[in-house]
Amino acid sequence: MSERITISTSDGPAEAYVAGEPGRPGVLFFVDAIGLRPQVEQMADRIASWGYFVLVPHVFHRDGSAAELAPQGDLREAAAREAFFAGGAMDRVGAYTPDRSDPDTDAWLAALAERAGEGPVGVTGYCMGARLAVRAAGRHPDRVAAVGGWHGGGLVTDKPDSPHLAIAGSTATYAFGHADQDRSMPPEAVTALGEALAAAGRPHTNEVFAGAPHGYTMADTSMYDEAAAERHFEQLRELLARTLA
Repeated sequence: MSERITISTSDGPAEAYVAGEPGRPGVLFFVDAIGLRPQVEQMADRIASWGYFVLVPHVFHRDGSAAELAPQGDLREAAAREAFFAGGAMDRVGAYTPDRSDPDTDAWLAALAERAGEGPVGVTGYCMGARLAVRAAGRHPDRVAAVGGWHGGGLVTDKPDSPHLAIAGSTATYAFGHADQDRSMPPEAVTALGEALAAAGRPHTNEVFAGAPHGYTMADTSMYDEAAAERHFEQLRELLARTLA
């Protein structure tokens, strides 16, 4: 089963895509900066086929509908991805600060709880969604048992609200697959993230996928790397099986 639903948030209604059989263990899927679109729906369908109920929220609901904000061209074509990001996408990302994302996450998890089975949930996040996934685990340690973060950016900053600081308050198991030579997640940030995971005593993997560019999971863009994307699916499936069974 899959469908679009509407979730009430503190700033109005938000679209979300759900896939899987109600009553199955829940997975919250945080999109990349490109947003809710057929590509991530297909990814959610694949995760749901493993035996989960998956919810993918339209996190940019304050800026317009998912259809209005979706790319109008083929992001696999030369320079198309860069043009899309130059057209306001990064403004939306920058505006989605914790004062907006935290109450939204509460709403997403409440909607998931109404439909998924009882028990802990997993969260998987892509690009900016990796930050949201880590924050969700720190904000809801009683709910979030697993976090997957894939080609995430900005997971470690020098600000007091840096996402990696949320790990200390979490109870989750983590799997990170970083893009190679990613300016938004340089080697020193990967190291600092690993140190935070170790200091918190959280089970984890924290790997750089050699040769994989930022955005490697997204088959509708020029950054897609099939080998790295499949590796991410393998690691995510193992993580969810180990923590949500």
